[in-house]
Amino acid sequence: MPEQRAERADAARNRHAVLRATEQLLAEGGGDHVSLDRVAALAGVGKGTVFRRFGNRAGLLQALLEERSRELRDAVRNGPPPLGPGAPAPERLLAFLDALGAIAEGNATLLSAHGQACAEDKYDDPSYQLWHHHLSTLFTDGRPALGAAPDADFLAHAVLAVFDGDLIRRMTPPDDPRRFTRATQQMAMALLHRA
Repeated sequence: MPEQRAERADAARNRHAVLRATEQLLAEGGGDHVSLDRVAALAGVGKGTVFRRFGNRAGLLQALLEERSRELRDAVRNGPPPLGPGAPAPERLLAFLDALGAIAEGNATLLSAHGQACAEDKYDDPSYQLWHHHLSTLFTDGRPALGAAPDADFLAHAVLAVFDGDLIRRMTPPDDPRRFTRATQQMAMALLHRA
């Protein structure tokens, strides 16, 4: 048993080191600067460790995005309203987009790199699937007529399409750091009420 605990602690330490190294490389040079070799060297682990844990660059970026959105996922499922269950759909929609927008505004470089690395599998990404399902549910709850057609599904994809790293950077000037989020919330509310 003690050996298993040591392995788990070592694996957790390695995972943390690898994700911090990925963050540093993203900050230094953007997504093109992130490679398994560079991440492994900076994290002080072997390339095989990174490969076995994350598979490839896309898996590494997915894991970092999942880590960044873990608190949001937990709050949506179990947190207090309006982000968590119990509030009307329009209030939950605004709260969700506020929280997701904050993640996006603080991680535009990660979203750009993630979008490039995961382009073919974008819709299968666990974070994307969670966000899409939640938005689709909120659109359906806020406008029940949407539930019978693929409209709620489409509207959820449409809202998530604006979470593009380059667009986020363009819409997040230093003097108005929440501009992107406010614009996204306004768009989603207009879609909800016009659908």
